[in-house]
Amino acid sequence: MRYLEVKIYTTQEGIDPLTCILMDMGIAGFAVSDARDFQELMEKKNSYDWDYVDESLMDFENIKTSVTFYLEDDEESQVILERLREKGLDPEWKLVDDSDWKDNWKEYFKPAKISDRIVIKPTWEDYEKTGDELVIEIDPGMAFGTGSHPTTSLCVKFLERYLEPGADAVLDVGCGSGILSIASALLGAKTVLAVDIDPVAVDVTQQNVELNGLGSKIRTMEGDLTKGLSERADIVAANLMADLVIMLSKDVAAHLKGKSIFISSGILIEKREAVAAAIEECGFRILDVMEEGEWCAIAAQKVTI
Repeated sequence: MRYLEVKIYTTQEGIDPLTCILMDMGIAGFAVSDARDFQELMEKKNSYDWDYVDESLMDFENIKTSVTFYLEDDEESQVILERLREKGLDPEWKLVDDSDWKDNWKEYFKPAKISDRIVIKPTWEDYEKTGDELVIEIDPGMAFGTGSHPTTSLCVKFLERYLEPGADAVLDVGCGSGILSIASALLGAKTVLAVDIDPVAVDVTQQNVELNGLGSKIRTMEGDLTKGLSERADIVAANLMADLVIMLSKDVAAHLKGKSIFISSGILIEKREAVAAAIEECGFRILDVMEEGEWCAIAAQKVTI
């Protein structure tokens, strides 16, 4: 099968805004080539960083910062490219055969500990857990997150802090590949509902739920928090985008019970105050804010009935 390999060049400061635009358009699987990575390698900040650099790595000396992703070769992809151009971006693309790239990304996806206890492990990698670690087996496919992005790890850290084992029901809004749902179940939630407006995301989440043997705890469904969803939970987790969090905040309260904790992420730090204000206007008290890189997550509690 043939695909479009799309590359957008940007500045180092433009990486996060660009990835925000892509995620807002439903493009969650992308690779970032950051010129800073090579610069930091060559600066050798610690004496133990390296003793020898293979000459082949010098090919990256003049690397340009860019974001690469893949689209199916169809009319919808052309619409996406046009939308990107309307936003002032200049996407370059070429046709590639999926045999050239569909599994190449896997060599870069390694087990990663994203919080105090949660480890994300791709199904094709070996990992031996230590202490009280909880390991999530995942096969994200090409379209969904691997858990390595700060927006996901910040959500998981808040789940560790506010989820009470054996007592909480969790609603994962915009479940993607199901990482937050699976983390919630492993951390002790009795029941979890994973919801997404994208049926493919729901299918991917269901597959990962089954990989982790959590079908009895986690239910998946295609749905929209603002339209016809009646389920209520002790914790609502929404790893989305700042504008979506603002839009959904007024509906979240109706889906909360018990502890009434609302965890939101996918928020650029520059939009933190606007999102926090919107959440407070909807009857919540801000409990905590965590930051990582250019991103932040907000934990809030419902204070009005």
